Amino acid sequence: MAKGRGLLQNAVKAKQKSGNTTATNKTSNGPQQQNQKPTIPFSPSDSILLIGEGDLSFAASLITHHRCTNVTATVLEKDLAELSAKYPHVPANISVIEDPSQPNNRLLYGIDARKLPAFTTKPPSKPKPNPNPNPNLHTCTTTTATPTPTGTIKRIIFNFPHTGGKSTDVNRQVRHNQELLVDFFRRAQPSLAPGGTIVVTLFEGEPYTLWNVRDLARHAGLQVERSFRFVASVYPGYEHARTLGVVRNRRGGVAVGAWRGEERAARSFVFVRKGEGEGDGLGGGGKGKRKREEESSDEEEESEEEGGGGDGDWGDGSEEMEGEDEEEKDDDDDDDDDEEEEGDNRSESGPENEPGDANPSRNGD
Repeated sequence: MAKGRGLLQNAVKAKQKSGNTTATNKTSNGPQQQNQKPTIPFSPSDSILLIGEGDLSFAASLITHHRCTNVTATVLEKDLAELSAKYPHVPANISVIEDPSQPNNRLLYGIDARKLPAFTTKPPSKPKPNPNPNPNLHTCTTTTATPTPTGTIKRIIFNFPHTGGKSTDVNRQVRHNQELLVDFFRRAQPSLAPGGTIVVTLFEGEPYTLWNVRDLARHAGLQVERSFRFVASVYPGYEHARTLGVVRNRRGGVAVGAWRGEERAARSFVFVRKGEGEGDGLGGGGKGKRKREEESSDEEEESEEEGGGGDGDWGDGSEEMEGEDEEEKDDDDDDDDDEEEEGDNRSESGPENEPGDANPSRNGD
């Protein structure tokens, strides 16, 4: 009898141990799913146009750590002197971009996102008419349509656009940034190669949700392909640069321990031309699904999980947080007169007045 009780106790202990193991496995599956690779919306071979690059640390990271070989980085500042005055450390990043061993990488000054020039193939020159050696013979002329230039950029990336104004009128701030984005979306499209994408990254939460970036893009002829959490650590060396330059102390030196924008939650939105949603292998699914992705935050999150990987160079895109896109969708109906935080006025006073967005916005500082 005692032996029977001993066997029963051993069986109970074994079952409890098995149950604990199962619970442990279930618990461990959660973090594994949550810790999938962040999304990287480009491949090393893509032609990449970077708008509003600020201190050029993002461009330098793409070249150094992601091995990108065809990067065009643009800044609003008119020359090196103006750029260095804002970002004293910028020469190191410029040397990476202008490395002679990477001739396809380049830096362009004085590029305004609202007046973005078109990066397109040059249409073939018109053939010169052949002289007619015999005046008695009539030449037959034909009229042909002029070929339309084709965009050459696969990825156009605008990280943290902002007008950089110091106005305390929050309604005006929202409108100015909306105007900036609409103009940018319209001017960027001619440069897009077939199947190319435009990526805009904004901080999460207000006031940035008040900009209604999804609706702005739709009005400009684009559609939302997907969105994902922007993970700054994926870009070693990247630092969030203020539109008005580095934060300085009272003595004019660079402030130590200043607010770091790269530590703040941000989200990237991927846009394509309407009708090109299936292009470039970003998850497919047809027009009906693309429409649902735009209208339903839940389905967009599901699409992000399904579409991760893209051409084999995109990340898993699992950093999407449940419910965040739903909040953004609700904000799409907000009016422009919602207030914008004072922190986006690029105050030099420090972290309590957050410098907000980085990278010059092409709309003036």
